[in-house]
Amino acid sequence: MGALVGLGLGVGLLLVWSALALPHETRTQSHEPRLRTMLARADLDQVSSGSFVAMCLILGLGAGVLVQLVSGAPPVALSFAVIAGGAPVAVVRARGRRRLRELAQVWPEAVDNLASAVRAGMSLPDALANLAVRGPEPLRPAFAAFATDYQLSGRFGECLDRLKDRLADPVGDRVVEGLRLAREVGGGELGRLLRNLSGYLRDEARTRSEMEARQAWAVNGARLAVAAPWVVLLFMTPQTAVIQRYASPGGALVLASGAAACVVAYRLMMRIGRLPVERRVLT
Repeated sequence: MGALVGLGLGVGLLLVWSALALPHETRTQSHEPRLRTMLARADLDQVSSGSFVAMCLILGLGAGVLVQLVSGAPPVALSFAVIAGGAPVAVVRARGRRRLRELAQVWPEAVDNLASAVRAGMSLPDALANLAVRGPEPLRPAFAAFATDYQLSGRFGECLDRLKDRLADPVGDRVVEGLRLAREVGGGELGRLLRNLSGYLRDEARTRSEMEARQAWAVNGARLAVAAPWVVLLFMTPQTAVIQRYASPGGALVLASGAAACVVAYRLMMRIGRLPVERRVLT
């Protein structure tokens, strides 16, 4: 019995020491690229992670103070502070998903332009730089930056890496890595590779757009079901006699339970109805 107590005490002290003494850089480093990827996917590279986090905190604090002044119920103010603080994240993620859908629609055209340029005798770097002028509109800024990088450095591989970072797109990763491989291996199969890739991307984009159209009702229904009770609560905030009931411990428990139920139900609905999302595995 004494040995078990000593073993438990030793394990507990070891866990306390590891929590206090070991560095926590890994956790910080794992969240920073995730936030940067989210901003890059939404075409917000110019926004720093610190500025984005500060904006979320300011919005949350402002909404919390405003609701507190109107309602006088701290649990209600805290609820809307959390909602307002998370709103920029939801907006950026929605913008990122919309941008990925737009890029998926225009990548076949971009690959066709590459194939035509290569067939006309242009070098691969020049064909990529040509997309800044003749390529699809959503892709032109990224390829214009690639052209500038290549003119300054002449390092094709490094310029491709920076192009992938700017696009932050799984389809773009596949295209870029295919071009890198064709550049390194050489041969006359580049035109055929690009034509096959263009046909595959068209079929994939068509199938995904049909599935997303059928999925839209589930997504919109889940969002409406989650937002409805909080909209009603927001309209109730000027009614002090009613909203003060949520200032009690019982009212705070009701709000916390409702928030937990909304989060669990929304996540469950989105998980059931979501389509498989292609991840960036070639970064």
